[in-house]
Amino acid sequence: MSPQRKTQKSKKRWPTQAVMHQIYEKSMWGGAEFDFYSGDGSHSLALVNPYVEVVKNFLKGFEAPITVCDLGCGDFNVGHQLVSFAKEYFAIDIVDDLIERNKLVYKDQNLTFKTLDVCKDDLPKADVAIVRQVLQHLSNAEILEVTSKLRGYTYFIITEHIPSFAFTPNLDLVTGQGNRLKLKSGVVLTEKPFNFKPLRQETLLELPIDTKSVLKTILYQNF
Repeated sequence: MSPQRKTQKSKKRWPTQAVMHQIYEKSMWGGAEFDFYSGDGSHSLALVNPYVEVVKNFLKGFEAPITVCDLGCGDFNVGHQLVSFAKEYFAIDIVDDLIERNKLVYKDQNLTFKTLDVCKDDLPKADVAIVRQVLQHLSNAEILEVTSKLRGYTYFIITEHIPSFAFTPNLDLVTGQGNRLKLKSGVVLTEKPFNFKPLRQETLLELPIDTKSVLKTILYQNF
């Protein structure tokens, strides 16, 4: 069976799900030739390969494999490279037809796909949550909902596209295709209004995107 092309417009969806559905339906992140495409950040080898390497090394640093919850897994071009290093791997996205497509394409015994709203729904229990270039598309109110759930994971790994110069963090926006770069801002969880205070944090990776922005990956530990 071949993957389903895009999403079905006839389905009734709640607001944030409808926004994300439209992004894929209209190929707003590019890749119109693909059935689903989560943007160049999920497909550029210069960005994906170093990220996979540092997360893989983190997962391999435990005596026994740990469980992973991938929040906003997208087309899974990144996540599928990490599944073999986890005891269990839960891949979550809000776009229902995208998840159904992923189930057809990626099949591993330790892999489970679920259609969930990371802001509203109960999330699978795991040792580490991965959130890659997801928060940058959400309003501050929705990020606050996500961070309240992230406190339940021992570790979480956040990747955000942020300015490479000094900036005012966490300027608000409406959930959608874009991010805070247009506001000369970016998501920083330790700054207000989020004020997250982790037990520890470590920058795992910082990759330049252009002369004005970087893709930054931070590991946080809660307890």
